[in-house]
Amino acid sequence: MVSIRSNATSANMQSDGAVIAGSNSAQSARRLEVRRKLLLTTPALIVLAIAASGPLFIMLLYTFLTPGDYGGVEWRGSLDAWFRVFLYRDIFDETLTFADAHITIFWRSLKLSSLTTLLCFVLGFPTAYFIATRPRHTRNLWLFLITIPFWTNLLIRTFAIMEVIRNQGVVNTLLKALGLIDEPIQMLYTDFAILLGMAYVYLPLMILPIYASMERFDFRLVEAGYDLYATRMRVLWRIIVPLVKPGIIAGSILVFIPSLGAYVTPRLLGGGRRMMLGNLIGLQFGQGRNWPLGAALSITLLAIVMIALLIYVRSMQHSGAKRG
Repeated sequence: MVSIRSNATSANMQSDGAVIAGSNSAQSARRLEVRRKLLLTTPALIVLAIAASGPLFIMLLYTFLTPGDYGGVEWRGSLDAWFRVFLYRDIFDETLTFADAHITIFWRSLKLSSLTTLLCFVLGFPTAYFIATRPRHTRNLWLFLITIPFWTNLLIRTFAIMEVIRNQGVVNTLLKALGLIDEPIQMLYTDFAILLGMAYVYLPLMILPIYASMERFDFRLVEAGYDLYATRMRVLWRIIVPLVKPGIIAGSILVFIPSLGAYVTPRLLGGGRRMMLGNLIGLQFGQGRNWPLGAALSITLLAIVMIALLIYVRSMQHSGAKRG
């Protein structure tokens, strides 16, 4: 009996040793795999660090320097650029007041970007729903039609909008032919023109993420809602919208961020009088010759974008926690 027990104990010890050895070898293999992947990705990480973080670091450094007389910067420390983002220093008595022009442009940028996002959602959600409910063999055709505008240069698309809403454009000509107006309606060079142009440009960026969420949606849940005597609006807000919320949030971010920094569309459709943040930044690096202020405005825009992305991440985490 003693011999049998000792043999059993020896066998167990050998088995435990084999398990430990196998575990150690597996961990060693994983470490080697991680090191190999790290070595393979190191060149790409270095390029990204230099190409992405490098320019941002230079812009951040410029915000603490003094503007040159004819552009560029002088290597003398100054916080004036940050003060001039929202404040204005009187040249006579050195008093600080709010920079009304900058605040107005910030407000216009946030307002038009938010309205553009809302308008794209109002137009994009039913469009994505329509495509998602078509037969599977025709969905690619509809998506192809949605992406066609991306094939055309942004400048050409903006000029196309100008031809539609200018005083002698398609809309005013049609309204005058129908006898609805006597004089052309001034739509060009207004906030409405900028809003319309940005909504036209960024609408596909709202449709595609929502469609990607709706494509995975189980429409049997809609039928179940109708079977339980839910109205169409209740089915929409209680079943469809919560389940496609990730696509809605992603589309909103994809529209809001580029519209906040838009340059070409506000420049052409606003006529230079209805500037947004992108135009103000370009003005400081160009005619204004105040690179530190332009850099400070760029970093401020980056901070706004970062806040929007953080809101998106928190919303996704909250939505995921609700779904368990």
